Amino acid sequence: MAVDFELELVWIPVSDVDRAKRFYLEQAGFDLLVDIPNGLPGHRIVQVTPPGSACSIGFGTGVTAAKPGSQQGLFMVADIFAARDELAARGVQVGEVRHIVDGAWVPGPHPGRADYMSFAEFSDPDGNRWLLQERGGQPGTPDR
Repeated sequence: MAVDFELELVWIPVSDVDRAKRFYLEQAGFDLLVDIPNGLPGHRIVQVTPPGSACSIGFGTGVTAAKPGSQQGLFMVADIFAARDELAARGVQVGEVRHIVDGAWVPGPHPGRADYMSFAEFSDPDGNRWLLQERGGQPGTPDR
């Protein structure tokens, strides 16, 4: 029998915990799960979860030696335009929707909205970069 490995938390490096917390809660619209010291002096743990996700993002003080802004990750969304619009409405600077043709980025969603082929990206205040990728998109939906 194979053992399940469920990803629960990904640590991201930030330079200002309160600023990161405000960004992920107020702008990105994530839910707060934890904001407590972990019991060691100088440590603080904040854990936030994107809507609909089983995996959370954690940050704080004393939790990772990685340089702030060095994290890259991906969020899977069912509608790339709805996800982009929601983030932008909350004040997040989100790049335009794009896809790849012959090894180069081109504007707009993938023709036919094929799974895993349309993208947009945003960064948190430290520069940690997040890519939105569409799966289960809206086939036949016109480009915006």
